[in-house]
Amino acid sequence: MPFDIDAAAAALLDARRSGTRLDALPDGARPGSEADAYAVQDAVAGRLGPVAGWKVGAPSATATPARAALHADTIFDSETGICTLPASLFHLIGAEAEIAYRFGRDLPPQAGPYDREAVLAAVATMHPAIEIADTRFTVFGAVDPHSQRADQQNHGVLVLGPGLTEWRHLDPVTQPVRLTLDGTVLHDRVGGNSAVDPVRLLVWLANEGARSLGGLKAGQVVTTGSCTGTDFVTVPTRMVAEFPGLGSVALAIDAIGPRC
Repeated sequence: MPFDIDAAAAALLDARRSGTRLDALPDGARPGSEADAYAVQDAVAGRLGPVAGWKVGAPSATATPARAALHADTIFDSETGICTLPASLFHLIGAEAEIAYRFGRDLPPQAGPYDREAVLAAVATMHPAIEIADTRFTVFGAVDPHSQRADQQNHGVLVLGPGLTEWRHLDPVTQPVRLTLDGTVLHDRVGGNSAVDPVRLLVWLANEGARSLGGLKAGQVVTTGSCTGTDFVTVPTRMVAEFPGLGSVALAIDAIGPRC
């Protein structure tokens, strides 16, 4: 039976719109490869509207990265560094402190390949960020990895703190990070990203990962994987991700919180 990209995309889109969770993707619509998973991602992206950003990560310093296209309805910019969101946006709440980059110019695939310096030259601002991991499936992590990849690699929302324009002196590999939950420090470390070097992820995304959706574009933000792991929390809650020298971002989630 051929893999049904449209059925997989339709199931994920319906779960997003209705709030109903999937035990699994339908028979015949479960991706069996990375290529299948990205085909579903791209089909979902085509129906959700313009790509506003990306998440990218890798389980080790040498592993091939993985990506997911993100959209404006799950990206929240907070110029004050403080954001409040309603619990109704989430099925699960997995808190992650991350470093994000906003691009100031396009990197079209046809003009590549791009080296490290060319990619960094296209970055306008660097941001402290919190990503909330979530799922369109009933149980987080219970389905196969390719289905999770198809489901935006477990993306919930991305909250960005104020952007830093003079960021070149910061080394993300040795960047300190602290994640606090309801006043209790959960993580206080240096680095912490499983990919080790987030810039390697940006280069991969520019040259390969974003190619099928037109490459990286000015205004898009890229978040580069958790520096603290994933901590699942309940509401009401308030979390703060601090990156000394870069800045901080705070996210409160409660029953009726307004969107930030």
